[in-house]
Amino acid sequence: MKSSLSQTWITLIGLILAMAVTRFNHFGSASSLPDASWAVFFLGGLYLARYPRTALALFTTLVLLAGLIDFYVTTMQGVSDWCITPAYWFLIPTYGSLWFVGRWFALNHSIDNKGWRWLILSAWLANSFAFFLSNASFYLVSGRINEMAATEYVSRVSEYYVSYVSMSMLYIAVIIGIQQLFTYLNRNKVNAPSLAD
Repeated sequence: MKSSLSQTWITLIGLILAMAVTRFNHFGSASSLPDASWAVFFLGGLYLARYPRTALALFTTLVLLAGLIDFYVTTMQGVSDWCITPAYWFLIPTYGSLWFVGRWFALNHSIDNKGWRWLILSAWLANSFAFFLSNASFYLVSGRINEMAATEYVSRVSEYYVSYVSMSMLYIAVIIGIQQLFTYLNRNKVNAPSLAD
């Protein structure tokens, strides 16, 4: 129980730090990592699926943190607020969809030989849906692009699909890979014969 509790705290702190450190730049730069927000929400659902009260508190915390960071960079650092429109509220269901799919995977599958395929498919579908939802809501609700035809908007936005989804998938793969490595090493340490044997 103690180990499980400490792992939960490490997960909570790690996800909050990942959001806080990377949210300042969508695509990254020479001095900053690309935004990990989508991966953070997927992983939050995945790792906290069995702790519903903690999960709800963390989801709320991460949504508020995302909003505070966006407010800070647009008001204090001079980053364009072009995306801050009524459509901005649709980020909540966008993040919720990522969280939900991560949670669904954790409650229905495990990360083993067959589970990896389901995990990759689930993460890809969740990120693809998040991309669609955030961009469709911006087109329909933002009021920024009233005169642009839907086909032109789709053409322009689709250029970003691969970078958004692949970056999130990379973060998810790295974090889960590290977690699996630690699990493997801890299991082998427990099963290793002691010098006293």
